[in-house]
Amino acid sequence: MNRVAVTGIGTVCALGNNTGEFSRRLFAGDCGIQPLIDPGDPPYKFRVGAEAPTFNPHDHFDEKDAGLLERFAQFVTVAAREAVKESGLRFEGELGDRTAIITGTGIGGKASEQEGYRRLYQAGDPRVAPLTIPKTMTNAGASRISLEFGIQGPTYTVATACSSSNHAIGQAFSMVRSGTVTVALAGGSEAVFVDGLLRAWEAMRVVSSEPCRPFSSTRRGLSLGEGGAMLVLENWEHARARGATIRGEVLGFGMSSDAHHLTQPCLSGMAKAMNWALRDAGVNPEQVGHINAHGTGTQANDAAEANAIRTVFGDGTDRILVTSTKSMHGHTLGAAGAIEAVATLLALERSEIPPIAHCDAPDPECKLNVVTGQSRPARIQVALSNTFAFGGLNASLVLACMP
Repeated sequence: MNRVAVTGIGTVCALGNNTGEFSRRLFAGDCGIQPLIDPGDPPYKFRVGAEAPTFNPHDHFDEKDAGLLERFAQFVTVAAREAVKESGLRFEGELGDRTAIITGTGIGGKASEQEGYRRLYQAGDPRVAPLTIPKTMTNAGASRISLEFGIQGPTYTVATACSSSNHAIGQAFSMVRSGTVTVALAGGSEAVFVDGLLRAWEAMRVVSSEPCRPFSSTRRGLSLGEGGAMLVLENWEHARARGATIRGEVLGFGMSSDAHHLTQPCLSGMAKAMNWALRDAGVNPEQVGHINAHGTGTQANDAAEANAIRTVFGDGTDRILVTSTKSMHGHTLGAAGAIEAVATLLALERSEIPPIAHCDAPDPECKLNVVTGQSRPARIQVALSNTFAFGGLNASLVLACMP
């Protein structure tokens, strides 16, 4: 089994259009959850969201390509460009065949779909845009990345709601570790700020009217966000042989299905995913020093996850520093695992844990050692990044920063 290095990362979200901006604001505790650019007509019951306000597709694509790609595909392509540039890889010859692209997204391209329905049902025009299908398909981002870099290895997209990106990274990790491929580009993206989709979330009554505050006693729900992130996963020896800078390591991956309820969280399913990840990594619970929790800010999820963490780590739970970076970049649904994996790797690399924004009164029922107020210095080698999705689909990654 091969060790799996991370040799490139790229990020686009409410905290910035590249990893440098993202890192600076993340560790400053700077919240990207702001009043909605379009508050809706009539106004949505929630008034805030983590949009990427400075992301302009024309800064990254020519007119034709900008029109061919939905926003979620633009995010993941830009993130992949940054990650590949940092890695220094060129996908020529055999490496192009030995590289995989695996992306995750929960919903794909909703803007084109909504426009098609508007023309069909509201305007009475039976002719929808001819590229509606390729723009809405969930694999549009993965296919675009393949075209840009000439990568001809396994390329596909995973859709497991809010666990999509963690599942994508986990699948890519397994392929590199087993030797199926030498390199994999993995991550995901989501673009949720489309009227029809926002109305659907409004109907669920889980979106907060103010910025979310995970694990706080005053939490009122989640905050939606958009963005994408990509990681370059590479065979460790291949990376060392070419003198690559290694940003971190993927040690293990665990996943489970609750078989419990479509929307309600399940403690045992969450615990199973974490336990499988630790077992897969060959890591003891005592070695984990940090968890980037799923931490959505809803009453049910935060309580269940806190209890699941305590179930897995027992008396050692109190020493583990827990954060939820969703408090700053919002809940990016299918992109959450990728953005939070980047945040976790940065925390390990910097020996600094980003805070949970707005959590000024930690919930005593969520018995965790949460990082609040400001980032906290901590030299940690092994961390866990959790994602738990509607449908009861759970995925946990074990990440490390070690020689």
